[in-house]
Amino acid sequence: MSAPEVRPPVTIAPGKSIEPEQEVQSRQTRVIRIEIAPWTIFSIVLVIAGLWIFMRLMPVVLVLVGALMIVGSLGPAVDWLEHRGVRRDAGIAIVFTVLFASTVLIFALTIPALVNQVKSLIGMEPALREQLAERFARYPLTESLADTMRNVQYDALIKSSATSVLAFFTIVVESIAYGFGAIFLALYMMLDRDRLRGALFAVVPRTHHIRLSRILVNLNTIVGGYIRGQAITCGLMFAFMFILLTACGIPNAMVIAVFGGVADVLPYIGIFLTMAPAVAAALPLGAVITLVVFLLMLAYEEFESRVLVPIVYGRAMRLPSSVVLFSLIAGATLFGIIGALIALPVAATILMLIDKLRVELPGETEQAGDTENRKKDEHSEREYTRRTEGMPAEEASAIAVEMSDVRKKAEDEPSG
Repeated sequence: MSAPEVRPPVTIAPGKSIEPEQEVQSRQTRVIRIEIAPWTIFSIVLVIAGLWIFMRLMPVVLVLVGALMIVGSLGPAVDWLEHRGVRRDAGIAIVFTVLFASTVLIFALTIPALVNQVKSLIGMEPALREQLAERFARYPLTESLADTMRNVQYDALIKSSATSVLAFFTIVVESIAYGFGAIFLALYMMLDRDRLRGALFAVVPRTHHIRLSRILVNLNTIVGGYIRGQAITCGLMFAFMFILLTACGIPNAMVIAVFGGVADVLPYIGIFLTMAPAVAAALPLGAVITLVVFLLMLAYEEFESRVLVPIVYGRAMRLPSSVVLFSLIAGATLFGIIGALIALPVAATILMLIDKLRVELPGETEQAGDTENRKKDEHSEREYTRRTEGMPAEEASAIAVEMSDVRKKAEDEPSG
């Protein structure tokens, strides 16, 4: 019986060795197999399909967002009337009637003057264009622009931009139609508030009703505060520009002020759209008037951003500057002007949802205030479950919203 053959180890480095079998295995190619679970594939397909449907239904989504913004802005007025003994449907009728009458009155007082001033601007256009051309001709850098200003052919411009003008008017008509749709949808949502809220609470487990009601209360605060803040700041911008331009003797002050008030809705770029027409209208009156208008407009823009906006918006919009800038860029890139308008309330809503749903972000540690809020939420949920045991979802939802509203007012009192 012979002894088994012993193979000497293969030396691959001083002080290290590898067995022949291990050497063969080390030379084999390693195969990495990636397997995706069927549920993961289904989830990816579902997300892609959902995004495609969302993009296709974007006009409907914008109408819904517009309706929610109208509800959030008019809801406090309806609640104020309801708390003073006015029936809810009567309060809604009063609020919408006052809003409609105010809109018609404003248009009736301003549209004729606006039309006359637009006609005046059109009649003054050749003289203004010649004055600008003379100013350009004085400097070597802008001398080439003088001939361009003098030789503008409006007929060619109109013919070349006919398609763009038609597309623009199509967008305007569609926007008006969507606006009316949002108004009527908001009216129905306010009339059927209790049933809609009850249906929403019926599909959510009762243990999460308090958290859901807090989301609804904060969402109402964000949307309503944003709309009311925009209305106040735009109105103040219009008043300031009208007084300034009238005091400086600039013609067609109302048209320019109305345009500036509307343009003030757009954050960041609104400053250019408000200042440019005012400064351009002051150019024919001399350098002193132009400089006064420029400096006062710049001072007011700074005053609005530093003082008015924090006071008017209050605690409704608590967004860092970086989030504001990113939200505006993303909204404008995706959906144009409408995206820029709704970017801030959408961003504030997302941050509010992260806070109220207790979503833990990467690297975030729980603070003392978060622990206290969590204990308050748990206490409120137990109290709500006790008070609404055996109660229908519609009645229970009213109690949940009332409890959340009381808590929010208590939280706002120390800082208010």
